[in-house]
Amino acid sequence: MSGAFGTIIQIGDILVSEDVVQEYFACDYESCKGICCIEGDAGAPLQERELPGLERDYPRYCGEMLEAGREAVSLNGFFEIDPEGDLVTPLVPGSSACAFAHFRDDGSCLCAIEKCGCTKPESCSLYPVRVTRFKGGGLALNLHKWDICRCAFEKGRREGIRAYQFLRKPLTDVFGADFYSALCAAADHILASK
Repeated sequence: MSGAFGTIIQIGDILVSEDVVQEYFACDYESCKGICCIEGDAGAPLQERELPGLERDYPRYCGEMLEAGREAVSLNGFFEIDPEGDLVTPLVPGSSACAFAHFRDDGSCLCAIEKCGCTKPESCSLYPVRVTRFKGGGLALNLHKWDICRCAFEKGRREGIRAYQFLRKPLTDVFGADFYSALCAAADHILASK
């Protein structure tokens, strides 16, 4: 599909913005130091089906969290509701830092969940792709452009890595190998015509 908003790729019941295949992106942790875990107006989006795993694995990763993060989980549980009514990771009270953040001595930040070999929220793995769920079924995948990730867009451009290529593993893990193959075929077609 194509129109005023650009090309939309449809793969089954998933609509993908052409930005996902056109824009360059590669996380530049050396530059950003994991700031996406400590900036923002709400926690990372969560799916209800992810909550049992967060709770089950908590004893494995809680020791990597700040004391304030553990207190947030103790007070609020493994999720909060954001202003739009969506499930999100809890924040450290009085800050915008995710309760599940792990801080290194140099001030850089990692996900405590991932650091311990557990599965972090899908929305974190898929970033900068954001998933919108339609009420009647189906999904939309859009590219979120956040100023704190400017270095990642620049690195992707320098290294010739597009967002969908950088996200090959999480896109495959979440949506399946057939979806990712179809996305690559659509990307080849779109990029060849530019």
